[in-house]
Amino acid sequence: MKIFILSFFIFCGNTVFSQLNSLGKSGPDAKVILDNVSAKFKTYKTVTANFTLTIANGTDNVQGSKKGIVYMSGSKYRVSVSGQEIYSDGDNIWTYDKSANEVQITKLDPDANTITPQKMFTNFYDKDFLYKLNGETKKGGKTIQEIELTPVDKTKAFFKVLVEIDKVSKNIVSTKVYEKNGNRYVYSIASMKVNGQIPDSMFVFNAKDYPGVEVVDLR
Repeated sequence: MKIFILSFFIFCGNTVFSQLNSLGKSGPDAKVILDNVSAKFKTYKTVTANFTLTIANGTDNVQGSKKGIVYMSGSKYRVSVSGQEIYSDGDNIWTYDKSANEVQITKLDPDANTITPQKMFTNFYDKDFLYKLNGETKKGGKTIQEIELTPVDKTKAFFKVLVEIDKVSKNIVSTKVYEKNGNRYVYSIASMKVNGQIPDSMFVFNAKDYPGVEVVDLR
């Protein structure tokens, strides 16, 4: 299961911006907040974030939980979750499945509407969603702003996304995806370190580290 492409692949779309006018308008206050999140993230040279993915059904019974870590530097990224590693050096993507001891290599197409971890923090909302500010709450001494996004494309498997943002740091702290089948996916950022040193080798799959790995090159 490609967890970080995260089911965040749900944000992918080729929606034409003009469609927004026929479906409604986004809240200007929500746009200011999202624009600030995007602008703040673009100032980071590197990001290391620990996250948790929790899956629940329609009655909020937890079905499973996974912890992971994502590293980002420029256009490069690496995502590690239980049983899977995803690497990208900005040109290629390596997806490693531990259970099969297999890695698939694909070419990153810059012209394709591909969602990367970086894009999830920068302007992902502009063309594919309507959004509004639901309000502010206090959590753990922090002021949290909740933005509700609804997809322009109504054929998507989900109908709503709630994004929680730390008002002071302007960082996303959690994202909750509501699927039409009743499932809920909650992505929570447990911690984030920015502008640390991350070597370029972190973003390239090294077959020598995985004895006997089967390499499937799809480039």
